[in-house]
Amino acid sequence: MIAFPSTVCALAVAAALALALSAPAAGAGFVDVLDSPAQMSALASRSLLQKVTRAGHRLVAVGQRGHVVVSTDGGTTWKQSRVPVSSDLTSVYFAGDTHGWAVGHDGVILHTADGGESWELQLTGRTANELLVTAMERKVAADPASGDAKKLLEEAKRYAEQGADKPFLDVWFADASTGYAVGAYNLIVRTVDGGRTWESWFDRTENPKFFNLYAIAPVGGDVYVAGEGGVVMKLDVATQRFRALSTGYNGSFFGVADAGSAVLVFGLRGNAYRSQDGGSTWTKVETGLAASLVGATRTARGALLLADVGGRMAQSTDDGRTFSQIGLKQPMPVAAIADAGEGKVALAGPRGVAVSEAFSR
Repeated sequence: MIAFPSTVCALAVAAALALALSAPAAGAGFVDVLDSPAQMSALASRSLLQKVTRAGHRLVAVGQRGHVVVSTDGGTTWKQSRVPVSSDLTSVYFAGDTHGWAVGHDGVILHTADGGESWELQLTGRTANELLVTAMERKVAADPASGDAKKLLEEAKRYAEQGADKPFLDVWFADASTGYAVGAYNLIVRTVDGGRTWESWFDRTENPKFFNLYAIAPVGGDVYVAGEGGVVMKLDVATQRFRALSTGYNGSFFGVADAGSAVLVFGLRGNAYRSQDGGSTWTKVETGLAASLVGATRTARGALLLADVGGRMAQSTDDGRTFSQIGLKQPMPVAAIADAGEGKVALAGPRGVAVSEAFSR
């Protein structure tokens, strides 16, 4: 069973219930969510949304049933975009103002070239499984005596037998060409052509227990991945592998944040760890937030904001060394946050997406 953050578990239950209530009557025929476009809904911006980000002057949020909503007026109004699948979406990232990628359940990766107005399907779990098995078969063929290679192939075949159900949980692009998507059970893929083709990196991680990978982000010229069971990895450019780092904490990390001169990983029960030497050593940071930390963003002025599942927030102005609590004029449970400019924060969660002013307590 996939161990997601408590808020994500709750959101997943809500999504499943909503889907059950809207399911066609028995005998009407099953239509796979990968073959069914997201339904347009007047309530899309007020339903379960799991990620929000900025794309130039726009705000873009993604969530259940393939919902994507875009605001061009700072969050005052939202317009739903047309999406070719109705799989739940978990994350979105833009490399510039127009080119963006969204990922989600069923191995879905979507791309937009117009700031989120329209989306095209680049990958599904069906194709992702094929890529994974083929890559691991090549690995075994190259080194038939390798027990590790055989183990990876067995795992890949098991995933394929289970179907196209594995979710991608985060996505990041260095530019409009090179990017990564990470997900459940050590799933990771890479593209160097904007997503037209993808390559499995399942064998390029130091994650022997195949823990879930929740987040990927760049900090200080390096690329970090954080996940279940205390997993933190950094990309070794020379070997093109994600090498394991040890923070000393074995609980799940749900995010990676750029703290200016340091990298910050955060997760269960308010735990956050900071490194200013590229991940060689880590120090626990007291955030003042006791619930699971699920969102982070940097403001235009350089402050680092953290949010927990209840919508409580803390701010650091010294590169993540210390935090002080801040308030929101419109607090709400959250799954993700993003800087909305002018002292405002965009919040995504079970109640949809909203923009609220933040203030020091």
